[in-house]
Amino acid sequence: MQRKPVVVIMAAGMGSRYGGLKQIDPVGSQGEALLDYSLYDAWQAGFETAVIIIKKAIAKDFMELVAPRLEKSPLKIRYAYQELDHIPEGFQVPEGRTKPWGTTHAVLCAREAIGNNPFLVLNADDFYGRTAFAQAYQWLIRNDQPNSYCMVGYEVGHTVTESGGVTRGICEYDENGYLTRIVECKGIEKYEGGIRMPDSSGQWHDIPEKYPVSMNMWGFQPDFLDTIDDEFPVFLREEMPRDPAKAEFLLPTTVGLLVGAGRCSVKVLTTPDTWHGVTYAADKPKVVAALKALTDAGKYPDGLWK
Repeated sequence: MQRKPVVVIMAAGMGSRYGGLKQIDPVGSQGEALLDYSLYDAWQAGFETAVIIIKKAIAKDFMELVAPRLEKSPLKIRYAYQELDHIPEGFQVPEGRTKPWGTTHAVLCAREAIGNNPFLVLNADDFYGRTAFAQAYQWLIRNDQPNSYCMVGYEVGHTVTESGGVTRGICEYDENGYLTRIVECKGIEKYEGGIRMPDSSGQWHDIPEKYPVSMNMWGFQPDFLDTIDDEFPVFLREEMPRDPAKAEFLLPTTVGLLVGAGRCSVKVLTTPDTWHGVTYAADKPKVVAALKALTDAGKYPDGLWK
């Protein structure tokens, strides 16, 4: 029996640059958040089950403001909780740490809810476009080999904001479209000459607008859960002591290490869609306008879950 892909939405982050819980901030005409649009696109692509990862600190607000709306969707909704104390025996949360352990840890916290199914994981506060979900779903139902994964790559020019610098996974891939390297780069920004990013010494370098970047949309086989279960103690032992308050176990870093070691393959699926997101509060009016335009054009109903 074929295992059905599950869509996993990470909504446990705190939105430090945004200044609030952007995971549940309304951007649609009927109060929908960005995750509603992702769930709608996932359903249109063929997904039937969604796992939403939140943290207990926002659970009350989420269950009051978002969950009743999602109950009207045709998707089966499951919840998982990312908590700081979800760590292996023998380790302790550093004193004073409040920051979640990162996106790879979020996926690990959802292991039981995902089950033995292939899955697509993405951020709650990004708008990915319908093409990305359709491509990823088709890839997941056609590929079931262990350690065979995929990601959706966006043109960097479609992922920057006027409001400030952003962090993106800069991707390199081979002639067959398989990822060879991914590097998380901070401070990528628009300027009058195009798009640029700083290096570790603070020098600026231009990036071609069509350069592929990761927006944290990854397709995994269930074996990935075993792999990160093994890798998390390694992170806690070797990486976390360097920055106990802020070190994170992140998907781009995890995948990059696995690719570099020859332990997995990652097919890069490219999309022409434009990303929309609310990295900064100033981004919200543009996102609201973009979604209204898509609704007016008939891409979405006025009220996703009527």
